[in-house]
Amino acid sequence: MNARSDISVVLGTRPEIIKLAGVIRNLGSRATVIYTGQHYDEELSDNFFQAFNLPRPDLRLTGISAAHRSIQVSQAMFQLAEFFRRTNPKLVIVQGDTNATLSGAQAASCCGIPVLHVEAGLRSNDRTMPEEINRRLVSVLADVHCAPTPWNAANLVSEGVSSHRIRVTGNTIVEATQESLPDPQTARMLLEKLGLRASQFIVATVHRPENTDDPERLCEILDALASSPLPVVFPVHPRTSQSAQAFGLSDRLERLRCIPSIDHATFLSLASQASLLVSDSGGIQEECTIIKRPLIVIRRNTERPESIAAGFAVRVRYRHEIAEEIVRILANTNLTSVLASRPCPYGDGKASKRITEIALAMADGMVPPSSAANDEFSSSAEFEASLVGMTEMARQRSPVRRGSLA
Repeated sequence: MNARSDISVVLGTRPEIIKLAGVIRNLGSRATVIYTGQHYDEELSDNFFQAFNLPRPDLRLTGISAAHRSIQVSQAMFQLAEFFRRTNPKLVIVQGDTNATLSGAQAASCCGIPVLHVEAGLRSNDRTMPEEINRRLVSVLADVHCAPTPWNAANLVSEGVSSHRIRVTGNTIVEATQESLPDPQTARMLLEKLGLRASQFIVATVHRPENTDDPERLCEILDALASSPLPVVFPVHPRTSQSAQAFGLSDRLERLRCIPSIDHATFLSLASQASLLVSDSGGIQEECTIIKRPLIVIRRNTERPESIAAGFAVRVRYRHEIAEEIVRILANTNLTSVLASRPCPYGDGKASKRITEIALAMADGMVPPSSAANDEFSSSAEFEASLVGMTEMARQRSPVRRGSLA
């Protein structure tokens, strides 16, 4: 690390690459990129670095991929702490809720280095999810919290985080999605290659353990998708493929249009031309509000209630609900035009710029600049009171309720 590379950015998964790409590019020579290798397909991850015009990581950790969560966190924390002690960065940036996020925050805290948490304050209130544990622990360790939405900021305030340490920045997924969307000709060529017609197919993804590790649950989902009146394009996650084979459900996959895992731009090209999305992905819950497509969330709960509250998504659990919602949404011929006019709840596409400014100020020993959302209030007390009120509203709405697509 040279004299100017004094901000360490820790990431370990493809979503982190996507969401931190703008920040890393903006930081330029100030950034040292550390890749923990939590996602085991190193070649595909390398493609993501290239797709977002990022240099190869300055440091790659070893012994992390495909290991048990306890090994991933402990090994990454040990290697990161060793690196931080040698290089003494002025700031460590972590994003989201992965094992890499937790490891980076813990290692930095143990070394006395300030931590900036990007995408802070998301809560599913489901402690069976490793991601929920990770983000809650990082919220204790972080010095400054970049909350994507006021809803997320409200969660932090309700847990005792001072509003002085919260910045409402928007979510970097907005600019990342806008950057990755292909031009119309490329999108048309992709549909022709797959033998699809625009707005005449569904895109579905399934990868979360709550859906893939339960044979009855996975069977229900695959059967519901297969009953759709439109063809279902199904990029198959490795975990889903392995589970289907282990549970004797491979024949269910044959009833869908299964394709291998695809890069971000290709996925967005498909999703932006689909009539409907069905997924348990957190990222797709954000992306659907940017590409203006309806989404059925197949989860027990969600840490992104904004998508449901804004009318882009509906959350369901059981086979009959999935099948019924597919039919109901496809029958709503006005939905596409309605969604096109709805604003995205995740910001204006300038989150990376705001987060970069905050990071540079922290590294240079200055007070991080406030966001416009913070500045709406004349005092910290007013800001905090507003966020507490929003927390109560959040508790009364999603994720407890399913939501509804108009």
